[in-house]
Amino acid sequence: MTTNMAYLTPEFLETDRLLLRTFRENDWKDLHKYYSDEASMKYTTGRALTEGETWRTMAAMLGHWQLRKYGSYALEERASHSVIGVAGLDYPNDWPEPEIKWGLIRDCWGKGYASEAVRAVKKMWTEYLPELSLISLIHPDNTNSINLAQAVGAYFEREHEFRGEKWSIYRHTQNSSPLSTLKARIMPLMNT
Repeated sequence: MTTNMAYLTPEFLETDRLLLRTFRENDWKDLHKYYSDEASMKYTTGRALTEGETWRTMAAMLGHWQLRKYGSYALEERASHSVIGVAGLDYPNDWPEPEIKWGLIRDCWGKGYASEAVRAVKKMWTEYLPELSLISLIHPDNTNSINLAQAVGAYFEREHEFRGEKWSIYRHTQNSSPLSTLKARIMPLMNT
């Protein structure tokens, strides 16, 4: 991991198959495979984005690094050097709390890339921003994201009214072992 003193977190992370890095101007072309896919956008924007909207979304993610001093990464597949999605820390002004976000082009679903990226983000979080409490805000019908959140150690915390609908908040733990997740679920019950 390398870090620029201007940011609270590294600008680059590496896994066996992925390079997580800040965005470059031409990344929008690969990202558009994700943002223009209606199935991929079903639980986020609710519709496919235009090329201009994809570019502006990428620019907003870059701006997040400037405003919050951390942000989302382009997921570059090391073998192909293609950007296959996005993962990282996100905290838009209408979100209830900072979150770990992720999204992949549909051709990469089910291959473990998202969990690999999220685990790298969680490791970075533990090292660089351990005081930050993180969620993932997930639509309750998005079973793929719910399954991923649980696989990396997050647990259902509560429902949250968001943009006129009930969404689910999944709380991330800094240790993603099943035992720590179980403890995280039990401790609030013990304190009531």
